Amino acid sequence: MIILRYYIILIFLLILQMLIGCSSLLPREKNLTVGIWKSYEEAESTFNSITPYVTTISDLINLKIDPENNKNITLLNYADIANRFDIASNIDGYLSDKGISECIIAKTKCRGYLLNEKLLKSKRYGNFFSDLLNFKRKTDITGWEFGGVILIKNDIVVYKLSSGIPALHEKIETHRPLGPLQGGGFLSDIIKRNY
Repeated sequence: MIILRYYIILIFLLILQMLIGCSSLLPREKNLTVGIWKSYEEAESTFNSITPYVTTISDLINLKIDPENNKNITLLNYADIANRFDIASNIDGYLSDKGISECIIAKTKCRGYLLNEKLLKSKRYGNFFSDLLNFKRKTDITGWEFGGVILIKNDIVVYKLSSGIPALHEKIETHRPLGPLQGGGFLSDIIKRNY
């Protein structure tokens, strides 16, 4: 009788430990664009050191903004640039920045770099069993995103523009009253694979 009582207490403590400690079993994800910058501030600082009509292609290479070595740079031709800045709606280029207008007029002597870098970390939290059975899923997303456009005419930067999110923080909560019977849970994944 005493041994049975100890087993019941032991089982109760194990179940309690599982319920408390299971949140560490929830998935975590890191979405990193492997690039040259480790933080938003570093990206912004590098971008701020670029001066239109002064910075050259060699300077960009020294700043590690080089499509040969940085795979996160999209090359833009003058048609891409015209579409991106909606040149067609600008009357005689009066609404365009001088560097953009020069670049469009130069046509093939102009090119652009489109930079996109980000670091996003995703961590699920909350009750392990509610998450596993797809009743309630909570996700915390943190990180940063940086984007920039550089226009280059005759190997000299004529225009730059940057944007981004220095400190991104999102919380996503998904509630599914039918749990595993609704899409997105592990049971629905098993059912999809088997049928």
